[in-house]
Amino acid sequence: MTVLLRSAVHSEWLKFRTLWSQWIALAAVFAATVAFSLLMSGTFTAEDLARPDFDPLRSSYYGLNFGAIGAVSFGAMAVAGEYRTGAIRISLAAVPRRGVFYTAKLMVVGALALAVGLVSSLTCFLAGQVFLDDRGVGLGDPGALRAVLGCGIYLALIALFAAGLTMVLRSAPAVLGTLIPFLIMVSFVFGDIEDDGGLADFLPDRAGQQVLLQDPTGPLGPWAGLGVLALWVAAALWAGGAALGRRDA
Repeated sequence: MTVLLRSAVHSEWLKFRTLWSQWIALAAVFAATVAFSLLMSGTFTAEDLARPDFDPLRSSYYGLNFGAIGAVSFGAMAVAGEYRTGAIRISLAAVPRRGVFYTAKLMVVGALALAVGLVSSLTCFLAGQVFLDDRGVGLGDPGALRAVLGCGIYLALIALFAAGLTMVLRSAPAVLGTLIPFLIMVSFVFGDIEDDGGLADFLPDRAGQQVLLQDPTGPLGPWAGLGVLALWVAAALWAGGAALGRRDA
């Protein structure tokens, strides 16, 4: 089992290396997260920095939703590409144990998204704090290292969320059209309806981004919020595995 999984992971890595589209999607995660975060950081005024509710940690990550779009694209393309070209039949012939095939693909997608997410997160933090003058914080300040690690984990989980949902729908456009509005718009709609948060606090984007706040408020702490996002992702991955196991390629 271990040898088979190792071989399957190596095979998935070789597939990724040969597909420029996935390299571009992965690069978009970094570019969008960093570019939009720095763009927003550059717009802060002295009045913004003086506000008592100003969060110097969260201010470095205002481009995260744009990076999440890149993560969704990467996760969806990593799965949907094989269905679009019919290569899924070859992959399953080479790795007949579908659970092993699925696990190997998720390991590669998750590891690559995590690596790029951590680099993006650290870049956003270090560059974003430059704009904050005396309101800036360092990696040793409370919550800073947690936010840097949490942002990378958040982007990796979003990519896996997309991969699991794509295994169910077998279509990258369908996943992009479903997951991106769900992650970006739904929590704002619920938040406007519910003044005290309520269910909106347990939606994947709002829960997961608690880890970016220096002093999180609401029913979820930073790691608990990331745990709620992980439960959403686990449900999508379970559905994807079930769909792969019961349907023909």
